[in-house]
Amino acid sequence: MTSASDTSPHPSLGSGIAALHAKWGWIVALGVVYLIAGFVALGSMVMATVASVIVVGAMMIVAGVTEIIGAFQMKSWGKFLIWALLGVLYVIAGFLTFENPLFAAVLLTLFLGASLIASGAVRLFLAFSMKRESPWVWVALSAVITLLLGLLILARWPVNSVYILGLFLGIDLIMAGAGWISLGFSLKRRG
Repeated sequence: MTSASDTSPHPSLGSGIAALHAKWGWIVALGVVYLIAGFVALGSMVMATVASVIVVGAMMIVAGVTEIIGAFQMKSWGKFLIWALLGVLYVIAGFLTFENPLFAAVLLTLFLGASLIASGAVRLFLAFSMKRESPWVWVALSAVITLLLGLLILARWPVNSVYILGLFLGIDLIMAGAGWISLGFSLKRRG
C-alpha cells in the first residue's frame, strides 16, 4: 500500500540531495573556478572593477529595453510615457557606463558607501529595538561592521573607486567558491 506522500509529484529533499551527491565533483569544480576567478579579481582589482561596472551597464540596458517593451502594455498615455521615459533613461545610463566605466565606478562606489551606512544604521536601530531577544548582539555587531565599512569607503572616495568594486567582487567570488567546495565535499561524505 502506498501513501499519498509516496506518489507525490514533488520530489523530496532527500532525493534532491541524493541527486546532488552524484554530482559532488562538479560542485567542487565549480567552487574551484569561483576561487580562481576571485583570486584573479583580487590580483587585478581595477580590471575587476571595470568588468563589474560593464556588467551593471549591460543589466541597465536590458532593464531599459524591458521597460520600453513594457510601456507598450500600458493602457493610458501617461503611464506609457513614464515607463518609456524610465526605459530610455536606463538605456542611456547603460551606454554611458560603457562610455566611461571609471566614472561609473566612482558613482557606484559613492552609492555603495552611502547604502552601507544606511543599512548599518537601520540594522543598529533594529538591534537595539530587539534587545530582549537573544541574537541582538550579533545584529548590532553586523550593523557596526556595515557602518564602518560604509564610512571607510566614503572616507577614501573617490580615490578608492578604481579598486573597491573589484575588491568586493573578488571577495564575493572567493567566499562563493569556498561555499561550493564545502558543499561538494559535504555531499561526498554523506554518500
